[in-house]
Amino acid sequence: MDKLSDIGLIGLAVMGENLVLNMESKGFRVSVYNRTTQKVDDFLTGRAKGKNIIGTHSIEELVKSLARPRKIMIMVKAGPAVDDIIDTLIPLLEKGDIIIDGGNTHFPDTDRRTALVESKGLLYIGTGVSGGEEGALLGPSIMPGGSKAAWPFVKPVFQAIAAKVEDGSPCCDWVGENGAGHFVKMVHNGIEYGDMQLICEAYHIMKDLLGMSAGEMHQVFREWNEGELDSYLIEITRDILAFKDEDGEPLVDKILDTAGQKGTGKWTAVTALDLGVPLTLIGEAVFSRFLSAIKEERVKASGILGGPAPAFSGDRKEFINDLESALYASKIVSYAQGYSLMKAAALEYKWDLNYGGIALMWRGGCIIRSVFLGKIKEAFDKNPLLTNLLLDPFFRTKMEKSQEGWRKVVSAAVTNGIPVPAISSALGYLDGYRCERLPANLLQAQRDYFGAHTYERIDRPGGEFFHTNWTGRGGTTASTAYNA
Repeated sequence: MDKLSDIGLIGLAVMGENLVLNMESKGFRVSVYNRTTQKVDDFLTGRAKGKNIIGTHSIEELVKSLARPRKIMIMVKAGPAVDDIIDTLIPLLEKGDIIIDGGNTHFPDTDRRTALVESKGLLYIGTGVSGGEEGALLGPSIMPGGSKAAWPFVKPVFQAIAAKVEDGSPCCDWVGENGAGHFVKMVHNGIEYGDMQLICEAYHIMKDLLGMSAGEMHQVFREWNEGELDSYLIEITRDILAFKDEDGEPLVDKILDTAGQKGTGKWTAVTALDLGVPLTLIGEAVFSRFLSAIKEERVKASGILGGPAPAFSGDRKEFINDLESALYASKIVSYAQGYSLMKAAALEYKWDLNYGGIALMWRGGCIIRSVFLGKIKEAFDKNPLLTNLLLDPFFRTKMEKSQEGWRKVVSAAVTNGIPVPAISSALGYLDGYRCERLPANLLQAQRDYFGAHTYERIDRPGGEFFHTNWTGRGGTTASTAYNA
């Protein structure tokens, strides 16, 4: 072999294949391997023909084709397959070589793998990659974490292939040690779940309450994409609503209403429960996918359970403006909750996360990219210690302006029996977060009544716990306190 490759990649599925083409287009020589070696040959005679891409038929051959320190990126399905490849690679590599996992891996697995690989004298990168097929080819958002000593060696490749924002800054920077990169990608995907559910609820209201056609909704989303809601997901919704099937009818109306998922939204919600963060909107988005999956049960229930028949009698144009406000405000809540989760994780796992930098990484290439993210970056640049995005002056003002229309939308949806779990939970979060005194005092009294779980008093110093013998039949022994 005349010249050694700059980087190797294992796994020529959609994302892997397009990342290789992206790397090659930026001047890097890339070696590739796939477990089904015929796929390597097909790639070399197809999309990779005539390009500076080297095909290999074994992992050993791949390793030998790479310049030191060797950099090998794994793009296979998350789980045991990644561990199998790592176990195969470790004996073939030398001190300082770098293994990179670019799949949708759960961050605790990246923690474990970083420790294992480093114990062998090697370096490990666990990186989130977002943008789908097109992003992988033209410029994704890349969120690397793991062994910080590996970053200078992978930085030139990652930042070259990443999406760029207006000033040329790459949508890629170092996130943090161990599983930080995959954690941030997980939160990205959770917010993605929330954004998609919010858009679907707006669509549901327009379709079933306002009686709008796909063409009419296409026009609304086209207008929204030219304003504050300008984003990739609004853009593709606009295009989907305009797409016609072979018979000239809207294709979207013919798609079965059962949503799939790959688990990252669920991981986000479960992690929020573990860390005690109220991630209500993303949780509702995950549960909404679960509800969609029980299609046969819902069909039966629709013939048994009664409810109001949707009927709208107001000003449709004014209501669509209110719907835009509701969608925008709910979107703010989704990001506020996601950032609260990242702040809690940074404290728990001792990561030094750059919140403004994360917004920059999400501004281009990724699925949740939007103009909106520039404002998040500005908020954390102005105040790196910002406790909640809702407290930033810009977002606080937006929430105040959106509230009236937002409440009208939730009220109309509930009155007419249109399910809006994400939009309504976002409003519930806002009302709960701005509430100085919640009814948890009664909840604590209930817990103390049946389980002697104790309570604190507003007229006594914090940290002092009390138990009351509510029935006269209990004793003075109290249960130990536990806070999630």
